[in-house]
Amino acid sequence: MTQVTDHGGGVRSIRVPIPDNPLGTTLVHLVDTDLGPVLIDTGWDDPASWDALAAGLTACGVSVAEVHGVVITHHHPDHHGLSGKVREASGAWIAMHALDTAIVRRTRENRPDRWFSYMADKLASSGAPEEHVALLREARTARLSTGLPAFAPALPDREIVPGELLDLAGRRLRAIWTPGHTPGHVCLHLEEAHPAALPGNGRLFSGDHLLPRITPHIGLYEDPDDATVADPLGDYLDALERVGRLNPAEVLPAHQHAFTDAPGRVRELLAHHEERLTGLLALLSTPLTSWQLAERMEWNRPWDQIPFTSRNIAVSEAEAHVRRLVKLGRAEAVTGSDPVTYVAL
Repeated sequence: MTQVTDHGGGVRSIRVPIPDNPLGTTLVHLVDTDLGPVLIDTGWDDPASWDALAAGLTACGVSVAEVHGVVITHHHPDHHGLSGKVREASGAWIAMHALDTAIVRRTRENRPDRWFSYMADKLASSGAPEEHVALLREARTARLSTGLPAFAPALPDREIVPGELLDLAGRRLRAIWTPGHTPGHVCLHLEEAHPAALPGNGRLFSGDHLLPRITPHIGLYEDPDDATVADPLGDYLDALERVGRLNPAEVLPAHQHAFTDAPGRVRELLAHHEERLTGLLALLSTPLTSWQLAERMEWNRPWDQIPFTSRNIAVSEAEAHVRRLVKLGRAEAVTGSDPVTYVAL
């Protein structure tokens, strides 16, 4: 597979591997500016990923040391992971939306054992069986006994402000706030004529918000210090419609490949989630916990073949969909249930 793709107009993408992940790679985009190259995302913090990024930059005729800035679509490690190393090697600034920067700061400051305890309690309240929750509690105990260091992603030094142009000399790159996959996810609209004169309004760096063949994970915005009941799926669907109205000539996502017809893809995703919500209502003809709902939902493999961590993600996605149904008045929590069960209205 070609490591570097030239999209024209001073924009290229570098395939950076994600270790042990079915997605395979992150597409790190390189944008030429009058003050030097700027990266959109950086890839996973792994030696092989770093080598691929460095080799890709070399193939583009630049070095890591020449990188002027790093724009992060969202805080996940396959996007933000190598940002700190790029900054150390080049002095580049790092920009991120304030809501995701807050997550990075919380990740750096919170004790790992607190996070394990929070997640164990959260899973228990979702109806997870004790043998599943016990694995998290055991992981917390093991981490405390081994004294493993906390995860410390790089803290950004610039804020991406939705609706404003980023400070990129010679380019017009506007931030579009697209929450859902994360609270501070942003797409980046390159407001310049398409180099191949494709019809539409510029190009869109879509991060994980809009992908050509898969849907991003929409789970809960987890914060041990915030009891706000968020509606991430509602946020995502609203942001999808905003992106569709932009009608970019081409979408440059962070995974898979570039594509056209963003409005058509948006319609597909809106229909997919409406179909899924309708299916969940049928399941909720009898009261179910979020865990029981996840067990019954359709995934890319049977439930008994889904590994531990992926089950946690699946339960989070199930609850995000239930919250959307509750907000729409199509389902409700059963009063007094513990763990909480939901039923269709």
